[in-house]
Parts: sequence; structure tokens; C-alpha cells
Amino acid sequence: MNAILDRISIDPNVCFGKPCIKGTRIWVSLILDFLATGESEASILANYPQLKPEDIRAALAYAADIARERIVPVTQAAGE
Repeated sequence: MNAILDRISIDPNVCFGKPCIKGTRIWVSLILDFLATGESEASILANYPQLKPEDIRAALAYAADIARERIVPVTQAAGE
């Protein structure tokens, strides 16, 4: 798993220190937002040709790692 995470860069001098795909200014959160709204990997790669499929997997792996470390409150719908 660490090898895939090597594709992520956090530099306080780049994009305010937000996690980005190494060598780009593409935020990990941007990729995750696209995926969350149903955007396909092929569409993301077409719109950001500097990305590789491994970069999308790295964004997902980073998100999974963060989810293990932090709890984000999610509001439950009534009746659940």
C-alpha cells in the first residue's frame, strides 16, 4: 500500500499543503469529489491527461487511510 501512496505529495508550498498527486497541482479531494458524483475513471483521465490510473487508485487509498484515522460525523435520515 505504501508504494501507491508515494504518488501523493503534501507540500506546504504547493496548493496550501493540500494532498495532491505528486508532480501536479491536482488535489486528491478533487479526484474523490469526481468519483463521489459518479464521474468515471475514464472521464477523469480524459479531462486530466497528466493523470494515470494509478493516481486515481492512490487518491482512493489515501482516502481509505484517512478514514481509518478520523471519524467524520454523518447525519442520519429520519427513520434510520
